[in-house]
Order: sequence, then structure tokens, then C-alpha cells
Amino acid sequence: MNFKLSLLSTAIVTASLLAGGALAQGVYPSKPVRWIVPFPPGGPTDVVARVVGPKLGERLGQPVIIENRAGAGGNVGNDAVAKSAPDGYNIAFVIPGLITNPFFMKSSMDPAELISITQLTRVSLVMLANPGVPANSTREVVDLIRAKPGTVSCGSSGSLPTVGCALLQSYAKSDMIMVNYKGNAPALTGLMGGEINLLFDVVNTALSQVKSGRVRAIASTNPKRGSPPFADLPVVAETIPGFDLVSWQAAMVARATPRQLVQRLNRDFLAVLDMPDVRQRMIDTGLESAGSTPEAFDEFLAREYAKYGQVLKEAGIKPE
Repeated sequence: MNFKLSLLSTAIVTASLLAGGALAQGVYPSKPVRWIVPFPPGGPTDVVARVVGPKLGERLGQPVIIENRAGAGGNVGNDAVAKSAPDGYNIAFVIPGLITNPFFMKSSMDPAELISITQLTRVSLVMLANPGVPANSTREVVDLIRAKPGTVSCGSSGSLPTVGCALLQSYAKSDMIMVNYKGNAPALTGLMGGEINLLFDVVNTALSQVKSGRVRAIASTNPKRGSPPFADLPVVAETIPGFDLVSWQAAMVARATPRQLVQRLNRDFLAVLDMPDVRQRMIDTGLESAGSTPEAFDEFLAREYAKYGQVLKEAGIKPE
């Protein structure tokens, strides 16, 4: 793992500039574009891709094919894009796992192998429990973990949900069972079926299951109360100071992709995100549109990498 905070933005911007004069011959795009979602169908990433993808295809004048390629907490799909031809025909749908996976897995890809197109959304998470779990608050969850060491299970589905489980265990100072899933969609199914006790999930996929009573919302991971769609829910930070997990989604391409192509894709993505019907679809599912320039998102990634590196180190997490 050679990804360094101080080099992230510089490496990415430099690579883009060096590739700027190497724009592929012909008119782009001249064939369908693949958007690789590194998680199974039905999850929060897949939902957004299938809202944005068709609109992006209309802008590009070519179909945008959504391809689900799950595995290794998102590394399989991200690595496929990183190693693809840098011609703009393969786009990675990226979530925080890109920068948190290296702290959990020794085999993780280097995040600097991809460069940013734009941030797509930001979204909070919520701590969920199976209805059979005898806990209705963060304090009661912590007390349960301490009272029954090594018996309370938490869905580890990559990225921030895994960070949430790790921080919860660290605060409780008691062992938990970490159950690995290929994505949050199967993890949520596991929670509803009683395979696991707890799960940190993004609000847009958790909402309908909370309303149906299949799972119970314990607390939001926002820094403070008041954010929809769980505006009245307590936040974890009221019990565990500094517990703040806000997820995001983004689009990235192979590092050597010419700068002109990155800028072209950035303009098209931003135009789609600004469409009234797309914005409303985001709001309806608890998401916030968050378009950005490639440079702004590069800088954001560097800050996020430093932030989670620190909290996971303090929690005693080491890559395995």
C-alpha cells in the first residue's frame, strides 16, 4: 500500500495533466460506456447508478451499461476500472471503501490508481438492529455488547458500515462477531432474517425496512440530530463522542485518463445531477446531490483518508 495523504492530490492532478495531450482518436464516446458498481444489485450504490446512468447515456449519446462486479469490499470492481484502458469507457462507482479498505485489508488496491470525475451524493448512516435484539438505544447496545462478550454480531459489508462496527466494538471494549457480506443489500437481508444483530446502513435503503418494522432504527451517525429522513432519531455521538459517519458516492476513472475526457465526463455528470427529476429522486430516497469538480473531490478524498486512518488506528484496527 503506497497511498500517501500528502501525495494524493498532487499525484492525481499531475497524472491528469501528463495525459492531457493523449486524448483518444475519434469522437468520444463511439460505443457504450460501462459503469462498474462494485457491489451486488439492489444496494444503495446500485440504486443511484440506475437513476443517473440512463440520463448520463442520453447526454453522451451512447448507452451507459451498469455492471455489478462485487467482491473484496469493492476492490474487485474498482481494480477492474483502474486496470482498464484509460479511455473513458470504464467508470468506477466509488464509495468510502476506496480509502478505508487499505486499513482493513493488506491486499487492497492503491486509491491513487483512480482519478476523480465528481462526487455524486452524500448520505448519512443509521445504526439498525434486528427487532429481536433487546436494545433500543446506543447505550443499551453498548451495555448488551459488554454483558455478552463475543455474542453480539455486526454486519461488516465494507467501507463505513465496517468502520461503524469497529468503532462500536472499540468503544464497548468487548468482543463482537463481525459477519462479512459482499455488500449492504445482502447484509440488510441478513439483519431482517436474524443472521446478525446489528448493521450500519445508509438511510436511503434502510428507510423502507424501518417503516415496515423489519428492522429497528437505533441512532443516526450524523454529528447532530435533525437530518431527514430520521430527523427525530438520536445520534450515536450523544453516547460515543466523536462518532461521525457520513457516507458519499462518486464516479472515478483510471488514473491515466486524459484530462479532457475527465472534464467532459464531469460536465455531463453535473448536468444530470442538476436535473429536477434526478434531484427529486435523490431527495425521495434520503440522498443529497453533491456534484463537485475533480480537483475538489481529490482534496476531499485526501482529508477523508487522513480522518479514517486516524480513527481506525486509535481503534486498534490493523490490515489483515
